[in-house]
Amino acid sequence: MSRLLAAAERNALLELKTGTVSDALDSLGLAGGCAGLRPLSPHMRMVGPALTLRYLPRGTTDGTVGEFLHLAAPGDVIVIDNRGRLDCTVWGEILSTFSHQMKIAGTVIDGVSRDVDVALEIGYPIFSRGPHMITGKGRIALEQVNGPVSVGDIRVEPSDIICGDASGIVAIPSHRLNDVIARAQEIAAVEHKLHNDVARGTELAAARAAHRYHDLQVRR
Repeated sequence: MSRLLAAAERNALLELKTGTVSDALDSLGLAGGCAGLRPLSPHMRMVGPALTLRYLPRGTTDGTVGEFLHLAAPGDVIVIDNRGRLDCTVWGEILSTFSHQMKIAGTVIDGVSRDVDVALEIGYPIFSRGPHMITGKGRIALEQVNGPVSVGDIRVEPSDIICGDASGIVAIPSHRLNDVIARAQEIAAVEHKLHNDVARGTELAAARAAHRYHDLQVRR
């Protein structure tokens, strides 16, 4: 069962850039930036608790992508660990269409997806290593649902909070969510002051020094 994300938490995260959240994670000594995953479109944005799936290569029997959508709730992010495989997909038109209808927040794939034209047409957010057309059926098998996974070299637990925008994906440990939001809002507020100072004619270096901007990304 995924963590329930309060409306105030969701709205706060939607107002923050993933870069700002990443800086907050760094300053708290937390790893969260998922390397190598990009959105189908830079306009795609998503926030939600993770429903996690882990795939392995097929064994002695035919593999299957499995059934899991019935486990997802509106607002969830489906997070798929396919070990970064680029040769076969775990996601396509049918899953995009029904997930969109179910109001799933989006999908993260450490691997590839196909039928990306459909996802783009309906505006369903997908973050992955790129598009590819070959099915995973007969090549992979769903090994585990709602267990720990590795996505972009980051460990993601079920119900960790996933944020995605044009810069990529960050995963926030669910038990540190309030700390991360508070720190990210602090960083965003300082950045806003820095922008205002520069707009009034302050040199960038002086504005950074005045607001101790570089200290914001250092672990405290």
